[in-house]
Amino acid sequence: MSRKSRPPRAEVCIIGAGASGGAAAKVLTERGISVVALERGPWRTRETFGGDELANINRYNLWPDPLIDPRTVVRPGYGEPRDEGFCPVPQMVGGGTVHWQGWLPRFTENDFRLRSIAGELPGTTLADWPITYAELEPYYDKVEWAFGVSGQAGANAFESFRSRGYPCPPMPQSRYAEKFHLGCEQLGWSSFPTPQAALSQPFNGRPATVISAFAQQHGDPSGTRSSALNVFIRDAVATGRYDLRADSYVRELTVDSQGRIKSAVYEDSKGVLVEQEADVFILACGAVETARLMLLSTSSRFPNGLANGSDLVGRNVTFHEYSASVGTFEDPINAWAGGGYVSASSFQFYEHDDSRGFVSGGHIAAAGVGIPLPINWGLPGRPTWGAEAKQNDRDYFSHSMAVAMVLHDMPQHDNRVDLDPHVTDAWGLPVARITLQTHQNDIDQGRFLVDRCGEILDAAGAKQVDRVYAEKVTGNCSHQHGTARMGDDPELSVLDRNCRAHEVDNLFVVDGSPFPTATGANPTLTIMANAWRVSDHILANRAS
Repeated sequence: MSRKSRPPRAEVCIIGAGASGGAAAKVLTERGISVVALERGPWRTRETFGGDELANINRYNLWPDPLIDPRTVVRPGYGEPRDEGFCPVPQMVGGGTVHWQGWLPRFTENDFRLRSIAGELPGTTLADWPITYAELEPYYDKVEWAFGVSGQAGANAFESFRSRGYPCPPMPQSRYAEKFHLGCEQLGWSSFPTPQAALSQPFNGRPATVISAFAQQHGDPSGTRSSALNVFIRDAVATGRYDLRADSYVRELTVDSQGRIKSAVYEDSKGVLVEQEADVFILACGAVETARLMLLSTSSRFPNGLANGSDLVGRNVTFHEYSASVGTFEDPINAWAGGGYVSASSFQFYEHDDSRGFVSGGHIAAAGVGIPLPINWGLPGRPTWGAEAKQNDRDYFSHSMAVAMVLHDMPQHDNRVDLDPHVTDAWGLPVARITLQTHQNDIDQGRFLVDRCGEILDAAGAKQVDRVYAEKVTGNCSHQHGTARMGDDPELSVLDRNCRAHEVDNLFVVDGSPFPTATGANPTLTIMANAWRVSDHILANRAS
């Protein structure tokens, strides 16, 4: 890396081209701003995605390679740090939206004020958000209509107010969604079609989404799925003001004598070291990698990491956890069909209720199989090899379905992302080390919700129900939040209410890092809506 390149200074430099970086790029470029985007992964097209089950299932080829880009995890009381492949997210243009099922529920009004509602929870750093649902609602609407989200306004009895309905009606109902709705109806519980990042009908010049079992963990060879790759990146490129540089590994952010970010130093695909200067920098790397980059960016002004005078960068990290009950039925359910595109949900136990004895609740949904793999492989006592396993598949593969929940894990000061002092990646830089202790509230909440999932299956007529409880947060989903929380007090937060660093006035963060709490719902819609809101703020300040 003896060579060094210095391209022309940019107006805005966005690091990351996933959900949040793509949203920011669309908004800024469509309003006349020239943007340079640095994405560490490749820029793949739909022609490179296929239905090779061995490549996608056994190797999860969209995930980071743990031999090249490892990640270590510390669980207090459980020995030395080890690589667990924790919370993998595709590092590529489009980010996690390339492999998602695309569930896009909104948060509720109470999500933004849970500390005020539930009170103090010992051992946690539970905090209200500095913004409200009302402030974010117009941006929920913008993202839903940009993506063409399929859903049914008002079907969720617990949803907060909306400016208008969804742009597309719900996706066609699957067999497993029917079972879910039936179970909820029998119990007297509210259920609704899961809002999806998929088109149930042609929208805005795009055809209806091809429904395929190859959804979760797969790229979309049809190009019809709504994602950052297919929508936001496309829109930004069309402006002619978006310079997207894939395969660009950002090593550090440098600062000038005033403490403002001067440049992003990155290595390109040919090993050339490049220094990109810009007026404004936006981090959109995901909560883990954003914290890691900030901690890697040390200087005499910020010896403990960029904007980290409060020692809060990387702290209060939350991840969510998927856990489920699995039911088997006499009639075929075909839960592999659609791969989660055509799901059903309930917010019946989403809001906090003091009588339950724990804080918060979570989103419950018919999960399908999705990868596809026989969902019964992971159940206790089921054979995983040989003739018995084959017979097990014959008996259960088309007759099993899961009802899963999203665990709202609580923020804790000592749950954090920092730099591993002993492990480096293929570029020679310290990897992210995640320290994670599961709070008793997480375990209690998870058991309660899994039991409700089981009741839905029982009520729907399952002949057998297996409950699979989460005893710890394992990072089994791609939801990351909280490593640079936003707030009004610089001593208790890294960012202000507009997601600008308290200590660095030209640094913004727009991924899940600003979230003070994880909430109990899939976060990507809120991440994109917040990125749109922050981009509007940046534009307003530049115009003033």
